[in-house]
Amino acid sequence: MAAALAVPVGAVVGAEAAQAHRPGPRLPATIALPDGFCPEGITHGTGGKAYIGSMRDGAIYCADLKTGHGMPLVAGTEGGKATGLAFDAECRIWAACGTMGGTAVYDESGTCLAMYHLGGNVHGVAATSKNVFFTDADQGNVYCVGLGRHGSLPGGDAVMTLALPGGLGEAGACNKGIVAAWNGCLIIVQAAANRLYAFDPTTRMAKRIDIGRASVAGADGLLLRGRTLYVVRPGKDRVSKFHLSHDLSRATLVDRITDADLDCPSTVTAFGGSLYAVNARFSTPPATSTEYCLVRLRD
Repeated sequence: MAAALAVPVGAVVGAEAAQAHRPGPRLPATIALPDGFCPEGITHGTGGKAYIGSMRDGAIYCADLKTGHGMPLVAGTEGGKATGLAFDAECRIWAACGTMGGTAVYDESGTCLAMYHLGGNVHGVAATSKNVFFTDADQGNVYCVGLGRHGSLPGGDAVMTLALPGGLGEAGACNKGIVAAWNGCLIIVQAAANRLYAFDPTTRMAKRIDIGRASVAGADGLLLRGRTLYVVRPGKDRVSKFHLSHDLSRATLVDRITDADLDCPSTVTAFGGSLYAVNARFSTPPATSTEYCLVRLRD
């Protein structure tokens, strides 16, 4: 599989490792989200900020992972949705809009900078320095928005639909979380088909990642730190931690991270040597009074 869209991670990994061992204030164990928010995606922005999207109306909430305080960033709209989120190198927030079939782009003040129509049930998001990629939960496609010079936002003609190859791109496999790996490939989890695979967006080739006897059935969000892949499994109330081989042929399960406060987690982000999972509470009928929160997990 050809390498493309290389993502330099060595310096980031080294910085994260140093931060993880540096003494500092204890992070909050849980962070409350607005009642009735119906959260799904999360992404880590600048400083200790995290952004969380709402499946109910497309609202985005900003939480300070250092203090536990938060405030609304983007107001919701009737019929709106925000599923996966990603934060790019230009400090922009990309929100997948689920069954609305598109993506909205915001700056850190909450101003909408652009909207793109992609098609399908847009779910996960992964941003690199040159492209932003999206999974389709219902179809065997990956959508790509190619960025302009110096990361500038392009026109609508920069949107591409990349069909996944046969054997991995069939409808019903349920493509959910997506992350960009060090060799330019995208790692995608298929919740219904119980598969991890690597997809090269340049050659359009893909290969299944061997997970041995482990399972990723029902998985949602993914997080990649170096060669460690975190797979969030809502129905199991845990995050599965895998070590990836350099060529992405194998993922070895090394831990199952759980916590008594987890209630159908959907996605996860990292900060200060800890993980923060979104309690999506999928098994609880949503109401305006339903409580939601982020949960800090050991790594």
